[in-house]
Formats: sequence, structure tokens, C-alpha cells
Amino acid sequence: MTGTGVLPAQDLRDLVAHGAITANPEILPAQIQPASLDLRLGTVAYRVRASFLAGHGRKVSDRLAEFEMHRIDLTHGAVLEKGCVYVIPLMEGLNLPKGISAVANAKSSTGRLDLLTRTITDGGTEFDRIPDGYRGPLYAEVCPRSFSVLVRPGQRLNQIRFRNGQAVLDDSALAALHAREPLVNGTAVISQGLGFSVDLRPMTGSLVGYRAKPHAGVIDLDRIGHYPARDFWEEVHSEEGRIILDPGAFYILVSQEAVTIPPDYAAEMAPYLAMVGEFRVHYAGFFDPGFGHAAAGGAGSRGVLEVRCHEAPFVLEHGQVVGRLVYERMASRPDALYGEKIASNYQGQGLKLAKQFK
Repeated sequence: MTGTGVLPAQDLRDLVAHGAITANPEILPAQIQPASLDLRLGTVAYRVRASFLAGHGRKVSDRLAEFEMHRIDLTHGAVLEKGCVYVIPLMEGLNLPKGISAVANAKSSTGRLDLLTRTITDGGTEFDRIPDGYRGPLYAEVCPRSFSVLVRPGQRLNQIRFRNGQAVLDDSALAALHAREPLVNGTAVISQGLGFSVDLRPMTGSLVGYRAKPHAGVIDLDRIGHYPARDFWEEVHSEEGRIILDPGAFYILVSQEAVTIPPDYAAEMAPYLAMVGEFRVHYAGFFDPGFGHAAAGGAGSRGVLEVRCHEAPFVLEHGQVVGRLVYERMASRPDALYGEKIASNYQGQGLKLAKQFK
């Protein structure tokens, strides 16, 4: 094992080889990303009455017995319906050594479909947080928010990142990194991470984002570049650099800043302070080493924002800070960077819907 920080791909392969990450069937090479491991859906989904955490000393399987409404065989594909909550055992499990912890998150395309996906564990008291030394199964809680989806075993909706200790950069370290290697194409707003703002004044035209249609059809997650965007999304235009968010609506917007993640670092998107308004950037996300970086063929990549408005309509204005990136050191440099030698759907991205849309 290498030093303190986020474990790179080569260390993840070692964890698999030594049985710290278990799987049935075995891990596929394509699951291993520069700083994370994609997790696969198993063969059955449990429709449950409500979202839950196992809680101290309790197993997810025991809680399923309390909350299960019915179970669905995914073997030949099945529809997860909008507004319902499902728990799906994953093909992967963990047998972590002491000192190695993990954090999980939805993959980029999952978030862009408004498909709330969180990882739960036996004894867990938080979503997506897995303590060091955890031994046991992993489950995905899946709640489609905007669209019903067709899923199959082996599909990868969420991913997991492993850490040896903690190596989050404080504001002074982040400022020093930005001084050595610019992390954004402009002034860096650094406060508990690197702030980023929303772009509502595009260089050309007036298209600033998309809003999910409320009564769209089913999306088959395996159909890439298949669906006309107009069947599922309304275009959002702005001539004056602001939009009004509707309560309960889901939007795809884009950051004003082009972001860079240097090869020796990883980042995680975190919501901005709740006091800024009645909305939030809905899904936190992982940014792999090399995202937007010249070493991996990038020149800065803008972050796509999945935004949901809450109780009251809210005016969102161009340049408003809506989120932050928390940077963390890698334990060592990955043997392949984001956008380099691997299929990276969003390198060099701008405003972009999930990969299922034309």
C-alpha cells in the first residue's frame, strides 16, 4: 500500500487481489477508474416503503424484512418506477483492513438522470460513508426522481473511493496548489474548498440549461445516444443572465469555471451553504485525477450541475456561487488518468446531458 490519501487504480487492484474487495462475479477491468471502483447492481431489487439506514448493530437484510413491499427479478431487465424507493444488493462486498475507509457516490450519468443512488451498509449510520475495517455486503438504494428507468444486473450506477487516512487540502494548501497550477480559469474563490458558480450568460445563444419534463417515458440505461433530448427535457433559455427555479423541478446547468484536477489529486463536489437560497446542487460527485488536465488531454472542463429547487421559487443569477470542490491528495499518482487510455464520457465537457440522450 502507498502513502496517505485516496488510493489510485493500482492500489485498488491490490485490494481486489488480497480479498479486501470481494465480488461475485469477479471484478472487471473496466470497473476500475483512476481513483474509484464502479459498483454493479445484483440480480434482485427490493421495493421498500421508505428509505432507511441499517443503524448500529443491525443488518440491511433485517431492515429489508421490515420495509419490503415486494421484490423484483432484474435478470431480464425490470423497470424502477419514478418516485419509488428500491434497495438492490450489489455484486461487490468489502473486507477492509484497519485504516482503510471508503466513500461512495453516484456516477455522473446517474446524477444527470436525477436517479438518486446511495450506498448503504450493515451497521451504517450514514449514506455513502463506510468506516475503516468494514466487513460485509454493499447495497444500493435507488430512487428515480424524474424518470422511470430500465435496469439490469451488472449496470454501474454508483462508485466507491478508498482512503488511507485523510489528506483533504485546507484552504491554505488549496491556495498554494492553485498558485502552482491554476485549478480554475479565473479568480479562485477558496473557502472550505474551491467555489464554483453557475453560467447563465453563454458565449453564444441563450441556452443555459435543461429542465426535466414531468411525464416522460422510460429510459433504458443501456441505450447510449438513443433518446431525443426533447422527449425528456425542456430547454431553459436566459437573455438577462438569470432564471427562476421552480419548486420541485430538476435542472441541468453548467459551471462558469473550467476546472482542473491535477494528476496527484482527486476532488469531490459538495453542496454550498444552505443559506445561499432555496436550492442545492443535488448530487455530490467524484472528480478523478486528470479531469480537465492537460496531461490527460484536457484544457479545463466545466462542471455539470444537477440542481433541485426546494420550497419556494428562487432567482438564480449568473456568477452565483452554488457549490465547491473539496480537493484531496492521492496516495500516489494513478497509472492512468481521467481521459487517458480509458473511456471518459465527460472530458472537455460543457453543458451536457447524460450519455443516453442524443
